[in-house]
Amino acid sequence: MSAGSWLQAQQKGLEKPGACAAGSWLGCTASSAGQKRETGGELMADTLRRAQQVRDKLIETFGDSEEVVVIKAPGRVNLIGEHTDYNDGFVLPAAVDREIIMAASPRDDGEVHLYALDLDSRSSFSLSSIVRDEKAGWSNYIRGVLLLLKERGLPVRGMNAVFSGDVPLGAGMSSSAALEMAAGVTAAAVGKFAVDMVELVKIAQAAENNFVGVNCGIMDQFISGLGKKGHALFLDCRSLEYELVPLPSSDEYKIVIANTMVKRGLVNSAYNERRRQCEMGVEILRQYLPAIKALRDVSPADFAEHKDKLPPIVAKRCEHIVYENQRVMESVTALQTGDVDTFGKLMRASHESLRDLYEVSCKELDIMVEAAWEAPGTCGARMTGAGFGGCTVNLVRADKVNDFVAFVKARYAEKTGVEPEIYVCEAEDGAKRLEV
Repeated sequence: MSAGSWLQAQQKGLEKPGACAAGSWLGCTASSAGQKRETGGELMADTLRRAQQVRDKLIETFGDSEEVVVIKAPGRVNLIGEHTDYNDGFVLPAAVDREIIMAASPRDDGEVHLYALDLDSRSSFSLSSIVRDEKAGWSNYIRGVLLLLKERGLPVRGMNAVFSGDVPLGAGMSSSAALEMAAGVTAAAVGKFAVDMVELVKIAQAAENNFVGVNCGIMDQFISGLGKKGHALFLDCRSLEYELVPLPSSDEYKIVIANTMVKRGLVNSAYNERRRQCEMGVEILRQYLPAIKALRDVSPADFAEHKDKLPPIVAKRCEHIVYENQRVMESVTALQTGDVDTFGKLMRASHESLRDLYEVSCKELDIMVEAAWEAPGTCGARMTGAGFGGCTVNLVRADKVNDFVAFVKARYAEKTGVEPEIYVCEAEDGAKRLEV
């Protein structure tokens, strides 16, 4: 089935929304809050300049080599589709122009020597005995990927590697997934073997789940590996089928990520509770809809018919998921037809649903989003990520982006006493080798 016909199949039987109720471990240095980065060729020139610096540091640290490879892997933002992933649903992330850059050269002794430039921290191990490093915890993201590549019989080679990143600290833009994907693509380049990108995505997720010990979904690794410049990625979290969706031109609109500076302290317990509530909803609804396996299988019409069978709190959680999946699919259609206004309205409905039904927003996120709704140039704004802190994502007219940043920063600081960080971004390519 083609991507287009697959999307149409998902949309069959879904209603219009109408009146329906509407994580970072690495010390990477963020760009100056609110600073507008250059675009197009100047943006790539900046990436290549930083890549050259990382390459030079590799040679300075470990000595020259004729076989240096340089890889970049981006962070991401989820434009819409929140908490749908673990309900077998749909998400619409974009890779952004904040990335991990890794330079590496081969070794013949089967050892891996790593240097995290931003942390000024080193870690070394042998490929014959890959175990966790409790002191240099950042290295476990790389160790886990290399271990799983080896277990699949791929010819992983020893290497020296230096990496650096400008994925903002604590902003929930998935620097861990970026590092995992950078490690996998680097290992393939150094070892001179091929690995399918979707397979590498699965390896990276498994490494984070089973070696690092973080129970993440697959979205972050998927978009870091398969993102495309100027596009979002519509992902079916059950089948892993995906479709690239064109975004409005970066000359006309910017993706702006606003960091509340609130650490997401309640997210683990709240995440587990909501996951249980969704599972309870499926168990109850299956009595009336025996074919369903997850909330993704429940149409708005079916939900409306059987909503009263659910405990009130469970009904609220399920309502968010059912309609959020629909909003993702309607967002794809809106973006494919250039309907930015409709996409903005869907972003707003998503935030209202996350705030009122799924109840994972917080005072600071609401203040930031409400400021954006009033700011000049805003097309759409909502919280993004697991919730209880973190960031908002905004689609903003390029000619108003500086006014937007100034307004939101001032309003948020006025109401909270906290200076936010704001990152003006573009949708960028996924993990790939750079010619430096």
